[in-house]
Amino acid sequence: MGKKAVKQTLVGALVAAVGCMSLIALILTLVEHHSVELPPSSQFGMVFDAGSTHTALFVYQWPGNKQNNTGVVSQVLVCDVDGPGISSYASDPPGAGKSLVKCLDSAKAAIPIEKQKDTPVYLGATAGMRLLKVQNPTQSDQVLMEVTKTIKNYPFNFRGARILSGSEEGAYGWITINYLLEGFIKYSFEGKWLQPKGGKILGALDMGGSSTQIAFTPKDPMKDPASAAQLRLYGFDYSVYTHSYLCYGKDQAMGQLLAKLYKTNSTQPIEHPCYHQGYNLTLTLGDIYSSPCVETLGTFDPTSKVTFSGSSDPMKCLTLVKSIFNFSGCSFPPDCAFNGVYQPPVNGHFFAFSAYFYTFNFLGLAPQAPLPQVLSTIDSFCKKDWATVKAEHPKEKEKYLQDYCGSANYFMTILLDGYKFNQSWSNIYFQRTAADTDIGWTLGYMLNLTNLLPSEHPVTVTGVQHGQWAAGVFFIVFALFLCLVVVSVLCAWNPDY
Repeated sequence: MGKKAVKQTLVGALVAAVGCMSLIALILTLVEHHSVELPPSSQFGMVFDAGSTHTALFVYQWPGNKQNNTGVVSQVLVCDVDGPGISSYASDPPGAGKSLVKCLDSAKAAIPIEKQKDTPVYLGATAGMRLLKVQNPTQSDQVLMEVTKTIKNYPFNFRGARILSGSEEGAYGWITINYLLEGFIKYSFEGKWLQPKGGKILGALDMGGSSTQIAFTPKDPMKDPASAAQLRLYGFDYSVYTHSYLCYGKDQAMGQLLAKLYKTNSTQPIEHPCYHQGYNLTLTLGDIYSSPCVETLGTFDPTSKVTFSGSSDPMKCLTLVKSIFNFSGCSFPPDCAFNGVYQPPVNGHFFAFSAYFYTFNFLGLAPQAPLPQVLSTIDSFCKKDWATVKAEHPKEKEKYLQDYCGSANYFMTILLDGYKFNQSWSNIYFQRTAADTDIGWTLGYMLNLTNLLPSEHPVTVTGVQHGQWAAGVFFIVFALFLCLVVVSVLCAWNPDY
């Protein structure tokens, strides 16, 4: 065989080898490939809790996919707004908007730039603004307009500022507690989100500054359908009893006690049984009658001063507290709480939060204590004089310290005489957080809203196992090498030989 024939045979063999290597690499690439969904990217949401005494911003995060149309939400940032609640800016509406700037800047720094334009922002105002709406609708609208203007200056997807109804506030607090304690959904050992079998659904007791809420799932069907909130979460429906008592938040209740004392006493200083002996408080009539929760006495001089002097009398304090309630009259007897409001018998365990927690925690009664211990602790504390109380709690602010006796008696009146927890006191837990997350209505609000937010479509990638991939790379590289050999042979090939 001549040199020319040998070279032709060699080139042919190399070309055939290249073809085989390429075919093997192609087969390795196409056979036994797997499609995998990439983990969903995170979505963010922001909720301003514009309460009666302060405002706080909560930033939440959840995966782009959702379980039965509801997001699995976690709290990533809490920012307390400087200053009072936005309703306090009634005479200076622009100030309400300016007060939000610090927290908006914090949220902007926490949320990735590429996510900001798709991040929904909500502002929910509660009882403080509900009262302002009753008192002066024009000022209420101006305050909401100014906070809207400020939030719109940021690169977020602003969804609106509005005043929540009391029943909404109660229902969203109920959602928060049961979500955090895995009553709706929990993560299994198999790595899946499941609805827990036999999971307990808890009730919610919220005590704010201007209103108080109760929400729970009754044992029997409700007699008053108007009291039921129908909710759908993680593919399941819930019928929740919820009611909000405007003017019966802690601050407004303490204000009602002052007005009641002034109305029934003509000489000064006026004895205040819920204040500690040795403590004196001087207010103007304008301060006492500034709230629509307090019934005025016709015409009065708002600059006239009134002095209240503490007497450390727990029995008289309890009698005074009960005088601001109406426990007679019921539209659905005997199922009423107070002021003629229908309430089915309480059912299950409850979490009591906000002002409930702060007062009972101060008294050393949180998260739980037997009822006799609670009553004796409150009685002992209320009998102390002001000097003793200040000496025992030197770091506590005076504005809070003055009201612990009155608020404790007030809370016990609502819980025992109003909601009828006499026989189920041990079912109440006084808590501020659950699962390292603040308890309140904002998380429940965001969970409910994620039902309305579109979920992301999962991104799918296709690939092969590592060994299969390595073999494919080897044959591709070897085929390229053979190609270089062929090219070299052809370049060195002298057709004359």
